[in-house]
Amino acid sequence: MPTIYDLEQPRTQGMPIHPSHRRVGFTYLLHRQHKNTPGDARSGASGTIITSEHAGTHIDALSHQALDHTLNGGIRVTPENETPYGFTVHGIEEVAPIVTRGVMLDVAGSKGVNVLPERYRITIEDLEACCREQSVEVPEGGAVLVRTGYGGLWDRPTEYDRAAGVSVEATEWLIAKKASVVGADNISWEVDDGKTHPNTGTTLPCHVLLLVKNGVYIIENMNLERLAHERTHAFLFICSPLKIVGATGSPVRPIAATDLPL
Repeated sequence: MPTIYDLEQPRTQGMPIHPSHRRVGFTYLLHRQHKNTPGDARSGASGTIITSEHAGTHIDALSHQALDHTLNGGIRVTPENETPYGFTVHGIEEVAPIVTRGVMLDVAGSKGVNVLPERYRITIEDLEACCREQSVEVPEGGAVLVRTGYGGLWDRPTEYDRAAGVSVEATEWLIAKKASVVGADNISWEVDDGKTHPNTGTTLPCHVLLLVKNGVYIIENMNLERLAHERTHAFLFICSPLKIVGATGSPVRPIAATDLPL
């Protein structure tokens, strides 16, 4: 029988949300309740979701970041393609369902700790050590998930916000290895300290390198704890964004699967 790993974090009103998206945040409200449904013995209930597409476990579309008002592929941002109702280019609806080989590089586990130090920047050497110790290689065209251990602190937002992240150099290493999707159990893949990095001349340099310069998708706020606990480092990775036309990202429920029948 196949083993299925659910890599989504639960969505709640109090979950960690990046400061850029807290104004919208996440809210679920029951607007129709069984106790208020008149009529016969049957009753109904339904709710309303108010959320940023970058709240909770989510994937970034290529329209999420630009460099000098230019998107991936050299597309200039203009009023015609950046509208009040979303983008007419690089919207999340352009991202096909992802079904590919995946690996989980457990950096915290490699270092013998449950959680990496606050705002630690993961190095190339850290990722290479994971590949050796966990007997995996970065799959060309595949998905690379990086565990910092902060996914286990999902119910402690203040601590979660201070998570470790992947360095610029390690991100460039993954790009050179031709990963097509990256993901992590933190809020922004990298350490978001608001500082300009010389490699890109911008803040959030890894986002610029991945999304703008190389077209590599980013999945954030993943739950990698069960994969780490069971020492599962290679798997089939499946992730399908919602087809929200023009959106800069989408909530996702990624899964890892092993022992699949041929």
